[in-house]
Amino acid sequence: MEIQEKIKKFIADNILFSENGYPYAVSDSFLEKGVVDSMNIMEIVAFVEDEFSISVDDLEIVPANFDSVKNVTEFVERKTLN
Repeated sequence: MEIQEKIKKFIADNILFSENGYPYAVSDSFLEKGVVDSMNIMEIVAFVEDEFSISVDDLEIVPANFDSVKNVTEFVERKTLN
């Protein structure tokens, strides 16, 4: 399963509790759409650290990295290439 699909599945299963998958566009802002709150962001951070064996610094927890599935996917891709 590719990175983006794993992120969408995690959010659908563990944050939205959706049996119908992730219902938003991958570029939709989590905050603007009300998909997640600040605690959910920390869940996503913990998930990407565990799932993709990366370390997320506190200064990296910003909307540019964690405000959409697209942003999280690109962040993980950057971290796993280094």
